Order: sequence, then C-alpha cells, then structure tokens
Amino acid sequence: MKTVKPERKNILADRRGQSIVEITLITPLLLIALYVPFDFGIALFTAHLTQNAVREGARIGATVPDPSGSCTMPCSGQPAGSVLAEIRERMPERLSDATITVTLSGASGAACMRTITVSADGNYPFGLYRLMGLFGFVTDLDLPITRSTEIRYELQPYAPSTKC
Repeated sequence: MKTVKPERKNILADRRGQSIVEITLITPLLLIALYVPFDFGIALFTAHLTQNAVREGARIGATVPDPSGSCTMPCSGQPAGSVLAEIRERMPERLSDATITVTLSGASGAACMRTITVSADGNYPFGLYRLMGLFGFVTDLDLPITRSTEIRYELQPYAPSTKC
C-alpha cells in the first residue's frame, strides 16, 4: 500500500496577487511618464496662443491712433476697445505673470516708416512635471514664454522706406 503524503502549500509558490502588486507599482510611473510630454505640448500650445494674441494686437494697433501702452495681466484698468484690452481677451489663461507692451516708433509726421511693436511675456507653470522632484530630478517649474511682433503703422501720410 502506498502512503499518501499530505499536500503542503508553499507560500512562495502562490503568485495570485503578484500582477496586482506590479500594476499598483507601475501605474503611477506610467501616468507621470505620459503626462510630462502632454504638459510640454500644452506649454507649446500656450506659446502659440500668445503669438496669435500678439499678432492680432499688432494688426488692431496698426489702425488705431496712438496705441502705445503697457499692462500686467489681467489689465483690468484698460478701456474696452483699446489695443491692450483686445490683446488681453486673446491671451491664454495658463500664462502667469503676463506683461503686454505696445510701442509705436517714431513721431507723428516724421518722414520715416513708423512701426508698431507688440510684445507679451509670461511664465507657463508646469503641472505634474513638478513631481519629478520626488524622484531626485532638479527641474525648472516655469517655462518663460516671450513673443513679439512688429508691423507697419497704417496711419501715416505716406509710406517711406526707411524705418524710424
């Protein structure tokens, strides 16, 4: 007659919870690895929207008498319809500490081609990218964004070829 040995469970051979533990450990790292490029994409999109706002502001300012001025967002003191107010409406909200500057070159009646320059600068604050500091990486938390456009001022008596 054969003797049957009782079946002993080996705790180390039981791997039923292994996949749950692996997923639990890897998922946060995977989400961070996917979010960082996404955050850079949003930063580039914010820079693109800033460039569009500056360009549109220059187009509007080229047809307005004396459009010069400067303000820091939210530019709430600017009258409706002014160049700074129009630029403010087009600026992305993710841009922090944004400053808008509109300058008109030359003097009225000068025999030179006057230009209008509109510039905006600010910082894009990264979101989850800050968590990289938990893993020991030193990172800049803000991306400076500066955009500028210069075009011909349309309210001139004639179109000379030399710039002021």
